[in-house]
This record gives sequence, structure tokens and C-alpha cells, in this order.
Amino acid sequence: MRIIEYFEQTSELQKCLREQIVQGDWRAAKYLYEVLEQGKLKERYGKSTRLLLLVEDSELLAFCILAERDEITEEETEPDMKPWIGFVYTFPNHRGNRYSEKLIRHACELAKQDGYEKVFLSSNEVGLYEKMDLRF
Repeated sequence: MRIIEYFEQTSELQKCLREQIVQGDWRAAKYLYEVLEQGKLKERYGKSTRLLLLVEDSELLAFCILAERDEITEEETEPDMKPWIGFVYTFPNHRGNRYSEKLIRHACELAKQDGYEKVFLSSNEVGLYEKMDLRF
């Protein structure tokens, strides 16, 4: 099992990953698929945006993004609120293995390496991220 970055992969592998993303049972996965198909992820979320994917062999287990901005931010009014973790998703048959936590911790480490002291995450989920007690 390893974490890879979408934009560092071949176009063939990117296509395979998109086809797996769209199979997610969450509407945001379908939206992410559309944005990737249109080649607009970095345009919408910032040029340094990374799509992190947890894979085993050729199977996608979970994914998230580390982005300059989120849907809820206005770049002009909240320029210091970055980076953001978003689109956190684990496929149903892989839940319960803490894969989201693994991805989030990896994203936090990347943000730290990029010089950020904070990472932002917006969610309607209650208790999911709090139980991770994330700090860096």
C-alpha cells in the first residue's frame, strides 16, 4: 500500500484512477471526477493542489486533496486560510482501516514541508476528524 500523487502519474494511470474515483458512492467523488476530466482541478483549487491517492497494486482505496483554497473560501477575503484538505473519501469496502487518517496525516506532513503551520478542513461530519486528534 502506498500514497501517490495524481499529477505525477502517466495519463494512462490517471485515466484508470479517474474511472475508480467516479465509482465512489459519494456525490463529491462524482464532482471530483468531472473536474479532473475537464482538467480544471488546479484552476478551481489552486495551482499547487495535489490529489493524494492511497493505492494497493492498481486498486484505489482512498483519496483526498491538499489545496490552496476550498469551496468555502474567498481568495480576496481569506488569503491566509491555506492550505485545505478536501474530498476525503475511503471506498466502502475499505472503511474501518484508518485510511483517511493516513492520507490526512500525509497531507499535513506535505503542508509542513511547504512551510505551513496550519491546515484547514471543512466538513459536516461530527466526530470523524476530531477522533484523529491531528496536530503538527
